[in-house]
Amino acid sequence: MTAELQAASGGLEADYQVLNKMKEITGIQDADFLHAALKAAKGNLMEALIVLTEERDQEPVQNTAAAEPSSWEGSAVGKEPPQGGAAFDPEKKGDIHSAVAYRQLESPKAHAAERLVELWEVHSPENKNRSKRKRCEVWGENSKQSDWKRVGDWPVGMKNIGNTCWFSAVIQSLFQLPQFRRLVLSYSFPPSVLESCRTRTGKRNIAFMQELQCLFALMLGTRRKFVDPSAALELLRDAFKSTEEQQQDVSEFTHKLLDWLEDAFQLTVNVKSPGDKSENPMVQLFYGTFLTEGVHEGNTFSKIETFGQYPLQVNGYRNLNECLEGAMVEGEMDEETATQSVKYVQERWFTKLPPVLTFELSRFEFNQSLGQPEKIHTKLEFPQTIYMDRYLYCSKELIQTKREEMKKLKEKMLVLQQKLERYMKYGSGPARFPLPDMLQYVLEFITTKPAGAVSSACVSSTEDSQVLDRQSQGESLILGTPSQPDSMLDGKDGKPEDEAVLLANSSTQQQLSTPLQPSAPPAEMLDCPAPHMVSEEEMNLVTACLQRWRSEIEQDVRDLKESIARVSLSIDEMYSDPHLQQVPYHLHAVLVHEGQANAGHYWAFIYDQPRKSWLKYNDISVTESSWEELERDSFGGLRNASAYCLMYISDKASHVVAGEGDGSEVGQFQKEVEALPPELRRYIQEDNWRLEQEAEEWEEEQSCKIPSTASESQELSPESGLDPSAAHEQSLRSLSSEHAMIAKEQTAKAIANAAHVYEKNGVEAALCEAFHEEYSRLYLLSKETPTPQNDARLQHVLVYFLQNDAPQQIVERTLLEQFADKNLSYDERSISIMKVARDKLKEIGPDEVNMEEYRKWHEDYSLFRKVSVYLLTGLELYQNRKYKESLTYLIYAYQSNTALLKKGANRGVNESLITLYRRKCLLKLNEVASALFVSCEEAHVAEGISILNELIIPCMHLINNFDISREDMDAIEVMRNRWCSYLGREDMDASLQIRLGELLPRLLDGSTEVVVLKEPPKIRPNSPYDLCSRFAAVMESIHDASTVTVK
Repeated sequence: MTAELQAASGGLEADYQVLNKMKEITGIQDADFLHAALKAAKGNLMEALIVLTEERDQEPVQNTAAAEPSSWEGSAVGKEPPQGGAAFDPEKKGDIHSAVAYRQLESPKAHAAERLVELWEVHSPENKNRSKRKRCEVWGENSKQSDWKRVGDWPVGMKNIGNTCWFSAVIQSLFQLPQFRRLVLSYSFPPSVLESCRTRTGKRNIAFMQELQCLFALMLGTRRKFVDPSAALELLRDAFKSTEEQQQDVSEFTHKLLDWLEDAFQLTVNVKSPGDKSENPMVQLFYGTFLTEGVHEGNTFSKIETFGQYPLQVNGYRNLNECLEGAMVEGEMDEETATQSVKYVQERWFTKLPPVLTFELSRFEFNQSLGQPEKIHTKLEFPQTIYMDRYLYCSKELIQTKREEMKKLKEKMLVLQQKLERYMKYGSGPARFPLPDMLQYVLEFITTKPAGAVSSACVSSTEDSQVLDRQSQGESLILGTPSQPDSMLDGKDGKPEDEAVLLANSSTQQQLSTPLQPSAPPAEMLDCPAPHMVSEEEMNLVTACLQRWRSEIEQDVRDLKESIARVSLSIDEMYSDPHLQQVPYHLHAVLVHEGQANAGHYWAFIYDQPRKSWLKYNDISVTESSWEELERDSFGGLRNASAYCLMYISDKASHVVAGEGDGSEVGQFQKEVEALPPELRRYIQEDNWRLEQEAEEWEEEQSCKIPSTASESQELSPESGLDPSAAHEQSLRSLSSEHAMIAKEQTAKAIANAAHVYEKNGVEAALCEAFHEEYSRLYLLSKETPTPQNDARLQHVLVYFLQNDAPQQIVERTLLEQFADKNLSYDERSISIMKVARDKLKEIGPDEVNMEEYRKWHEDYSLFRKVSVYLLTGLELYQNRKYKESLTYLIYAYQSNTALLKKGANRGVNESLITLYRRKCLLKLNEVASALFVSCEEAHVAEGISILNELIIPCMHLINNFDISREDMDAIEVMRNRWCSYLGREDMDASLQIRLGELLPRLLDGSTEVVVLKEPPKIRPNSPYDLCSRFAAVMESIHDASTVTVK
């Protein structure tokens, strides 16, 4: 592709072709920005594409990965724009990193797109999970009940059972409509209807309605965080291809769903009014009518049609009103048209609008040359409130008048723009320049003295030289007016000439207002063209003429810009008439598709009336969002995500929803649950009972899964001759003995300090003194404030027990076992104390200490040390750039640590530290894997796919199975976008694109996969090496960012 760019750089037309390729590959539609990236890469198209995709992938997560875990991780710290970003000069496009920062600051939406951190801190656990309800199938299952139990009145998610995210997006949007929800839940029919229903389709529709009732009932009253829609989806398999084979089209599914529901309701309507569809509640809620009037071959026609989802084209339009205007008018409808037979023109007018108005945005088109569909990434804005008056038949006369006025204004705008362009692009040759600059150049020429003399006009000012440089490269000078709600000239295609010219005001106006003077003499002069001879009289005459002409031109330009501004304002306010704001519709839901035409993922943004905020429904995840995030993910233009379907509700329907939302949502849901038929209430109760049973079973299974360190240190087999009870007792002694052995030096020191008591009062008194001294020391140690470089729990098992409020009997027995350790046989005093301690242990009966609880506490401490070793090993490997090995250790550290944290905040290690470096490893590996994949060398491609399949994808899905943070969510989004950006790349072989297509579904949506990762090498967490020193060294090194290895 580099060779193509070099060949294309000779002409403007070829340059446009290169920019179009960049638009297609990156999804970025801003030509100026792409041109800046191309210049920054010095004409190397491949390098420019890499910079663009890497900047978009890495930039949101750099702050995420760079921040060390602390009290402010996850906050807005580190998310401010670069300090130098605001000072970036758009004329100096040499640094693409600055260009990216500049564009973020240039747009007022850049700051608004930042999500509210406080909201994410509360609800991030629900974000983007992909867990399954089946328990303990693999080690990556949910390890917290909070992962699958509903929190208060928070809306529930929906399980993805394999490429069914489209089902979740549509059903959630419909469920959040109270009118529709009640229609479904109150659906009933006489038994005679079912008996009289003979067709397979009719029975299927009734069965689907019943399954939808059960699903909606659970969404109201379940205690689960998400529901399982498998039963309803099974009934859809007859109408669609297998859900394992491909994702379904949102609009196609919604059409089919509404048809099925309409037919199901029609069965009940037919009991009283056979064949009367006007009484069908689905028709009343979702269907409207429009009138089509037009002229075809000189004959006028008129017809009324019914619509459910109204289709709209996206290409060629900037906002929803432009789309509607283009859909409602084809050609120009006027009095002369009726007498012509060569034209086909028509107008559409809505005669009845439904309470729920759905717009289907056409985001895909078929590429004839490639023979495959392509997604349209064009940016399309849509408002939170749209006024439909201008499209209603009752407003026909007023709107036709305004359309005529709009047509005249656009024609006037075109004339004004053309006049202005003659001033700003003056000349008869291929290179044209602003006329004021031309006059400046003439003045510089006549004031230049011949070679050898000091000239003041040899080199133009920096500003003029930049203008000349831009024009010589064939760039168009920006001519713009304020953005318009409709296309200015032809009502459809937004061309550069149709845009505003006022953006050039600041720089050009400043330039024109400057008195016409030659430039200041530069420090070093070159020989420049100069007149052979010019007299003072000639100089004065020419200067006077130039000054006068420039003054006239300056006034003409000002007048033109003022006129354009006035016309632009008139266009903006054309439909702001209060009479055309009587039928408002409010945005209820936005269905979003991310990816390309052949692969992607669906989710929905839905406005929550009780909370007065937007929520994001992404399969099982329901998180609080904002309008700024919705804009970023739904408008399109910069990413692979864009709105696919818009659902608006009428002002009356909105007031009904708002009125219900005046109280608590959980109270409203409870009222609806109480109003359900008895069989549905019983269905909810049974499911909640099953949830409690599952939770109890899960707790039992998890307790069995806690690894026993004793089994690692001493293998027990049938040949050992130990019965199960003896084996259990030996395992317990082994575990507690290992913990005692870790502290043997401290125990020996306590015994030495009690030597005077031993000599004076004997062995038992010495044991008592040493016992109390050691207990006091450990108690004070447990109360010390921890530091990043020190974790006192690693020093002694009792510090861990005391910090976690272990029962006193367990603490005392553990400390007594410490003095009974056989490894204390240093001298006669130690041996005597050891024997007394062992005798006292034998005196402790099972009724005094619960040995099962005692075992679990020691197993927890062993697991805590194991997590610490996993973490430290992972950090050391990361610093030595062994990312694959590091990631495995960190994942297992997180898995085991989660089981501990479930029992208490002090049971495990700092979770944020594990997640930070797990995220760093994952991002590093994704860079490595993607670089290997795009290298196109078979061995490297295979290695990149192996890393993706064996490490990256399993890790991403495991992360989604737990409480996911905002930083992890952004990192996963970055990694997915990196791979999505490779779709359609022309420098890739077709076979490579096929392999990419096979990878993407697993990468984007792998909720049904069994996640298995290779277990790291076994360790002995209770080995008596100094884990505290290692911990301090590693923690110190990660703050200093220097490589460290502790043996």
